[in-house]
Amino acid sequence: MARFGMVIDTLRCVGCMDCVIACKTENEVPEGFCRDWITTEVRGRFPTLTMEIRSERCNHCDRPPCVTCCPTGASHVEDFGSLVLIDHELCIGCKACLASCPYDARFVHPDGYADKCTFCVHRVRKGEAPACVAVCPTRCMHFGDLDDPQSEVSKLLASRRSHTLHPEAGTRPRIHFLT
Repeated sequence: MARFGMVIDTLRCVGCMDCVIACKTENEVPEGFCRDWITTEVRGRFPTLTMEIRSERCNHCDRPPCVTCCPTGASHVEDFGSLVLIDHELCIGCKACLASCPYDARFVHPDGYADKCTFCVHRVRKGEAPACVAVCPTRCMHFGDLDDPQSEVSKLLASRRSHTLHPEAGTRPRIHFLT
């Protein structure tokens, strides 16, 4: 069984936001909301500064607090790729999942249910890449099975230094940023 994840090369990302627009278009995300976004982080002190540009979204964690806190089971781990998904029919819009997510990756859709990145599961089931990965002009985004040592994402993680966001949260996120 696959365990899908994403590897993003922060040395190649230019913050163009093509991934954000592709996601909004592909998933019909309402105006004023987004399932992914660009973050720029500057570290250090002048004159020794570094800047990291990241495309961020739901981390489809191995230990997702949004699933364990959901009172209806709407937030769940799908067997296909171990993706963290939301059943909109079961969601009551209580916002417990929003409060529990250390990545601030969820929002309440205007129709009243929690929403977030799905890694474009509808595309992945057909053997296609998520929309954000497919449109990236710098090819900094990679998607695949983190448990397959022969997958591109596993090879990238083995070849370079990487980090995840908020490792102290203990969620074991599946978005890795190459540095």
